Amino acid sequence: FESLSYPFIIMFSIPFAFSGVLMALFFTGTNLNVMSLLGGIMLIGIVVKNGIVLIDYITLCRERGQAVLHSVVTAGRSRLRPVLMTTLTTILGMVPMAVGQGEGAEMWRPLGVAVIGGLTVSTILTLILVPVLYCSFAGVGIRRTRKKIKKDRELNDYYQLHKEKMTKPRKQ
Repeated sequence: FESLSYPFIIMFSIPFAFSGVLMALFFTGTNLNVMSLLGGIMLIGIVVKNGIVLIDYITLCRERGQAVLHSVVTAGRSRLRPVLMTTLTTILGMVPMAVGQGEGAEMWRPLGVAVIGGLTVSTILTLILVPVLYCSFAGVGIRRTRKKIKKDRELNDYYQLHKEKMTKPRKQ
């Protein structure tokens, strides 16, 4: 990614997956156990992938010369379908596990509930939070670049004003 801020933005969305897991377990009355924690670990990969898909496309748009806000909107529109398709296929794959009856269902139910709840919350928040954080971090970078340009300009102006004094040979 060539920047430490992009991985931070992606990692910032992971806690929301776990909040979705806890809410889903609470609302369904399912216990927090090893299988639900395993579902939480599964979520990390999916949430990170969704964030990478968004950040990667935003960065691509920025490299093509688009403004920050336009890049974020373009990436949101363009990558909404892949993110939602990944999320929905995973959720639909977990539905039989979450609502299953029969032998062993009580063991697998927390895994399905955790993944469904975590993905639902984290996908919604990732689609909102990652672009917002990208814009805020890009704003910091833009301000930093402007400050540097201003300092360089002031230094250049000072040099142009005092160039003769600075380049005169000293008398010995």
